[in-house]
Amino acid sequence: MIRIRLIIRGCVQGVFFRSSAQQKALELGVTGWIGNCADGTVQAVVEGPDNLVNQFVEWCASGPSTAQVERVEVVREAYTAEFEGFEIRY
Repeated sequence: MIRIRLIIRGCVQGVFFRSSAQQKALELGVTGWIGNCADGTVQAVVEGPDNLVNQFVEWCASGPSTAQVERVEVVREAYTAEFEGFEIRY
């Protein structure tokens, strides 16, 4: 099990990125959260099996068709098992 923090840059706010990411996370069965940041980025924390978290990261590199992702920063963190689902934070 792993935990990844993502910072997603580009045209990623106001394009249904968070709701699409939540749907993808639920489909994959990973847990965590996603939210908009004041600087225009989207940040997410994702936990789960390596292969499923990596699939989520790959999805975030393009996001929904309405998004224009420029870059995804990936930071590995210590796995905590603190999440029960995947939520959108406001």
